[in-house]
Amino acid sequence: MADEPRYRRILLKLSGEALAGEQGYGIDPAVIQGIAEEIRDVSLLGIEIALVIGGGNIFRGLAASSRGMDRASADYMGMLATVMNSLAMQDALEKLGVVTRVQSAIEMQEIAEPYIRRRAIRHLEKGRVVIFAAGTGNPYFTTDTAASLRAMEIGAEVILKATRVDGVYTADPRTNPGAIKFSSLTYLEVLEKGLQVMDATATSLCMDNRLPIVVFDLTERGNIRRVVMGEDIGTIVKGE
Repeated sequence: MADEPRYRRILLKLSGEALAGEQGYGIDPAVIQGIAEEIRDVSLLGIEIALVIGGGNIFRGLAASSRGMDRASADYMGMLATVMNSLAMQDALEKLGVVTRVQSAIEMQEIAEPYIRRRAIRHLEKGRVVIFAAGTGNPYFTTDTAASLRAMEIGAEVILKATRVDGVYTADPRTNPGAIKFSSLTYLEVLEKGLQVMDATATSLCMDNRLPIVVFDLTERGNIRRVVMGEDIGTIVKGE
């Protein structure tokens, strides 16, 4: 393993479901504490960390719109769910002594800062963890797209996409034992094969700006640190 971290500024993308643990809904305190401890350990290496957390453990806008709810209203509700997750993560991190700021794309000054790019970068430079809440602030865009957008705005070197499997496979390895894992992929391969890395808008944004994506297993303790230190785990998506 390398002595020096491979990355200095990262954006970690967590799904809302990751916070739910085995209960499948809401926030599991033990799970969020475990993730917060990993983030603290990486922060102590001097890595600048930004987070984007989905809201699927509380409310999924796309699912609601498919059942007849107005898509824009459903998406705004989903954005509010991401704010709830972000505040929970902030609480877990600050209990561990990690100074954390939540910046929301939808203004709600009583509970979070508004998203201001330069302020976010200043927080990172001071060693604070920054959590970007409420997606992009616009309906019809996913938190994957928000992660890509914010990563480029703050000059992150990589997006770490935390999942429940150890990389990208030809099929779901949990239901298909014959699924083959990719060690690396190009952005075009992800788009052409329709692989479940990030949605097409997010992948295209990363491709246009040559921002690598590492997909890895969050459920194995210590994996965030392993990726940052350059260990060959998960699947990396990059240019040719």
